[in-house]
Amino acid sequence: MSASPSSAKGRCLTATTGPRTADCPRVLASLTRHQVLWYLIAIVTGALIGLGQPVASSLATTAITPCLIALLFVTFLDIPFDAVRVSFTDMKFLGAVTLVNFLIVPLIVAGLYAIMPPAQPIILPVLIVLLTPCIDYVLVFTRSAGGDHVSLLALTPVLMLVQIILLPVYLWIILGTTAVGPIAPGPFIAALVIFILLPLGTSVVVRLLSRRSTVADRCVQSVSGSMVPMMMLTLAVIAAAQVPLIASHLSDLGGAVATFVVFAIIMTCLGAILARVLPLSVGQGRSLVFTAVTRNSLVMLPIVRAMTADGIGPSTVVAQTIVELVFMLLLVRLVPRILPDTAVSENR
Repeated sequence: MSASPSSAKGRCLTATTGPRTADCPRVLASLTRHQVLWYLIAIVTGALIGLGQPVASSLATTAITPCLIALLFVTFLDIPFDAVRVSFTDMKFLGAVTLVNFLIVPLIVAGLYAIMPPAQPIILPVLIVLLTPCIDYVLVFTRSAGGDHVSLLALTPVLMLVQIILLPVYLWIILGTTAVGPIAPGPFIAALVIFILLPLGTSVVVRLLSRRSTVADRCVQSVSGSMVPMMMLTLAVIAAAQVPLIASHLSDLGGAVATFVVFAIIMTCLGAILARVLPLSVGQGRSLVFTAVTRNSLVMLPIVRAMTADGIGPSTVVAQTIVELVFMLLLVRLVPRILPDTAVSENR
């Protein structure tokens, strides 16, 4: 995804031999060059399969977690982990991410709730999903747009911990009621272990093995070039699993979808403005936009399911996921243009 055609070609040639070596780099280069188009095709294809084949939709639901783990494993495979340790001590970026996600976002969400309140059954799901920043596939999209996904990875424990603590507080402030009790930390911790620690730890082990084995090194180089196909598979699986759930409650979700679209537009603009104003690197500025827009929908789904009725509540969260995926594909192309290499001050 973030790999250039030339790097994809090098990886592919290393990993293969024989006549196919000429075909593989061309395919990977084509996928990388037109990745957004292929991602949209993957979403549409997955949605059509899910709508047409209920059994396929059920299987896709089971496949979401393994696909995300594999996608994040591929993302982490190229990360220099000394950089993660250094990034965790970057107080400027930590302050910027905290400011956006835990001060500006709640203010925007409260304003949207006041101006265009959702229908009663979906108020709680809308608020829950918009108030919690993403800790998983935001890293993949950030990397695709040339953002500093390493610095963002270093902050995932902070994002997880703070949102567990503050989500009940935000809900109490916005809704003006004590009906919402403490949010159970279990799903957040499970997400951190499954989507971050597991693929991260596996990638470290594989990289250590690659230093001692030529075969393992070739496998690492080959897998590193598979980002775009892996992302296509993941998007198709998510669409196949979740679009049918939205379709079953489509008439009730218009207000929620409008809120999610407006939120994404506002946070894209505010994130870009802050990236230019704050003393961040280009990569960190792009990361700031993605963390501002991307929400923790996949982690929030079981929480919402436990707090609301099985139908409309989870459907609301799923609708946010689909809206967000479309926006992510647009931002992969737009953010590097909004924040080109000369747009953000380099204060390293």
